Amino acid sequence: MDFRQDENSIRETRSRRMLRRSRALAGALALLTLGACSSLRNPPPKDPDDLADYKAANDPYEPANRKMYNIQMWAYHKVLRPVGKAWIWAIPKPVRHSIANVNETWREPSVFFSDVGAGKPRRAGDAFMRFAINMSAGVAGFFDVAGLVGYKQHETDPGLTLGTWGVKSGPYLFVPFVGPTNIRDGIGYGISQGLTPINYVPRGYDLLTFNWAYNVAGTMEGYASSIDQIDHLEQDSLDPYSYIRSAWQQNRQSQIDTIKGDDRATTPDWYN
Repeated sequence: MDFRQDENSIRETRSRRMLRRSRALAGALALLTLGACSSLRNPPPKDPDDLADYKAANDPYEPANRKMYNIQMWAYHKVLRPVGKAWIWAIPKPVRHSIANVNETWREPSVFFSDVGAGKPRRAGDAFMRFAINMSAGVAGFFDVAGLVGYKQHETDPGLTLGTWGVKSGPYLFVPFVGPTNIRDGIGYGISQGLTPINYVPRGYDLLTFNWAYNVAGTMEGYASSIDQIDHLEQDSLDPYSYIRSAWQQNRQSQIDTIKGDDRATTPDWYN
């Protein structure tokens, strides 16, 4: 087994999850407003082959999306990349892993309810156990004890659950400082925030300070973990925008297919 590749895969999953923390429905709606302008929308082509490619890309707002992508990359090179490099240099790796673990653990209630909504009790049970174990033995999520005892992290969110129900994704959107999304995932993000307990911390006892630190540190770690991927993408791809769009759409559909195809028994393997 290539442990380096496995670690990279885990890091990519974490960075995607952390970056989603900054997604806002307002950004998606604002982009749709821009898309109403004819100059920022591509009309369907008349040629049959071009029309097939147009539908496959699902990106009618490509002119607007590319403008947003350019804004994102300008900010990446001017601010996000230097700050991310400084974060990697200043924060020890074990601390960064703990920050990633905290983000994963506090998202588990959203994962649990998403799995319940998708009708997957085994996945929901694993998410519940991960939250219970890591919040207790893992010291509020700083350590992934659940993973060590067989409850591996898995990805489910309300947007994916809506996908398993057959809800259409809507057009592809690129939101600055968020990245790829669509209407369905924008709605799913709003639901996910409502299911994430860290968003309900009360004032007092420095809990609100912890909430801010949790969000800022998680976002910083997400950007820092993505630097190598973004750099390689810009070097190796002739059209990074199109590559990101295609890879993201395929990954989301693959995740939906994985959830729909997960028909494991409700009870875990160790119980049988």
